[in-house]
Amino acid sequence: MDRRIVVVGAALLDDGRLLAARRSAPPELAGRWELPGGKVEPGERPEDALVRELREELGIDTEPVERVPGEWPLRSPYVLHVWTVRLLPGSDAPRPLQDHDELRWLTPGRIWEVDWLDQDVAAVREVTGRLAAGGR
Repeated sequence: MDRRIVVVGAALLDDGRLLAARRSAPPELAGRWELPGGKVEPGERPEDALVRELREELGIDTEPVERVPGEWPLRSPYVLHVWTVRLLPGSDAPRPLQDHDELRWLTPGRIWEVDWLDQDVAAVREVTGRLAAGGR
């Protein structure tokens, strides 16, 4: 792959729960669940892209904590990088604003009750290990 485009996903952890977002667009992804996020723009740091995307998509202010080990292929030339993220104090509760129609806070025992997008499954597995270990 000559030119990779990084898509950042947020493993937004709060009180032992993970935030999942259900896609409403595009049609081929509608109804499936993902870690919210989006594309890194040219010249933008991945952490900054994540903060921007979560503000645009969910109306929340966040702080990236650490990158989850791994890189997951999406359709070429895109690859997914995931970061653990926390809500900043005073931020409103997340609400779907763009490309999503529902949000759910999932406890470790309920993580697999939603139909995750195929490319998010491996990343969610990595994150669930963090939840089980008490990660935030």
